[in-house]
Amino acid sequence: MALIVLLGLGLAGYSAWLLEFFLQTGVSPTEQPVWDLFRAQPVFQIATGIGGLAFFFTGPALMRLAPAHWSGRLTSVSVSVFGIVLMVCAGVPETVVTPNLLSAAVAVGAFSLVFWWPSGWRACAVGCLVVVLVAWALVVASTLAGHLEGVFTRVQLVVHAAQVVIGGAYVVQTPVPVRGRKLSVAGAMLRSNRHRK
Repeated sequence: MALIVLLGLGLAGYSAWLLEFFLQTGVSPTEQPVWDLFRAQPVFQIATGIGGLAFFFTGPALMRLAPAHWSGRLTSVSVSVFGIVLMVCAGVPETVVTPNLLSAAVAVGAFSLVFWWPSGWRACAVGCLVVVLVAWALVVASTLAGHLEGVFTRVQLVVHAAQVVIGGAYVVQTPVPVRGRKLSVAGAMLRSNRHRK
């Protein structure tokens, strides 16, 4: 339950940019990157910083769900790193490196899921990884071209948020913990079959 709350809080903070449609910011949603909102209104920095803090604490909470091998650990670490970079991005909006670090953390997280999610979910993780990389490439291309950067940075945030929602859906459907660790889907099915006999 705490994991879902943290994911929800992180997602809410990360999605605070949507408030630009209700507030006067002076930031062009088509030409200016979404990060320019941090200089326009402090509410964006505060909400994003809180979201980053929630993601930072989500990482250790995921350690109890992910399998105890490198790919599961990499998922947890990438979520915490994402949270740290998000807090830095909100606190020091002049830093141009952090948006790319955010993209890298999301890509690494999606990549790690491919190795430990069960088959049905694994296809979803592969799809997420592809979409994340395409969105990142579009942001880089628009930045170099100096055109439509606002559109593509916002699309990228939607893609990242969708990955968080998919991750949350996986957490919700995963069976309840047994001795402090959640079972995999396959493990839960085996355990259920044993109890029926």
